[in-house]
Amino acid sequence: MAATSNTTLLEDLFDPQVVADVVDTKLVDYIRFAPLAKIDTTLVGRDGDEITLPSYSYVGDAEDVEEGADIPIAKLSQTTEKVKVSKIGKGIQFTDEALLSGNANDIAEEAATQIVTAINSSLENKLITAMSETSTLTSEIAIDDDGATGIATALQEFGEDIDGEKILVVPPVYYGRLLKSSGWIPNTEIGADIIVKGTVGMVYGCQIVLSNRLTSLNEAYIIKPNALAIYMKRNTLVEFDRDIVDQTNYIIGSKIFAPYVYDKSKLIKLTLATA
Repeated sequence: MAATSNTTLLEDLFDPQVVADVVDTKLVDYIRFAPLAKIDTTLVGRDGDEITLPSYSYVGDAEDVEEGADIPIAKLSQTTEKVKVSKIGKGIQFTDEALLSGNANDIAEEAATQIVTAINSSLENKLITAMSETSTLTSEIAIDDDGATGIATALQEFGEDIDGEKILVVPPVYYGRLLKSSGWIPNTEIGADIIVKGTVGMVYGCQIVLSNRLTSLNEAYIIKPNALAIYMKRNTLVEFDRDIVDQTNYIIGSKIFAPYVYDKSKLIKLTLATA
């Protein structure tokens, strides 16, 4: 039977654009690495499943020039890196009975929250994979080190650019080692200078953030702001569907993006020795 103007459809209970906007708004807050990443939307609407991103080499310091002499000219050297675009998504399923016994707005809000959590988890995992695979600055923390001493040594990889804001992302098991360090500063003493939500303390100028995603990797990362980038190719798309046979409803959310280490000079990959 064809639907009439009086037929209540799933789209009448949930506005796809409203749910999508809720997801996108919440996602920025949920992404732990957001303060450290450049979030770029210039790729939205472009075709292709790969993007080519540029990287430039330093032309060298300025040189002394005698009066009347030519200023030395350097050629700007550019390399490029292909980054695979990822599509991630999650669906929420609920029955007619759940819809009738509950509040439609509550279900939409819960669906949006669940989709945000799912997309954010996948997005951060892909960022960690990008960091693990493309980091050029590396250091190792010995098992007999008190933790903070190893961080101080690792920071030398930044060279003269050691100053500035830095986040140290570590697995929770490493937190205990840092707590015992004489250089440990609790988060209550950092105050308004906290960069990332969930910061638990600081050592040698690095604000400490814990991540369960690093637990099985024996890795940690020192990250400066703008070291990372998230190139959005399509903002969150929310769609509704219904199976008329079992009378089950679906809210599907998906996002297409490319995770990227934007500036490798602002990222140090740490290997945590286990034995």
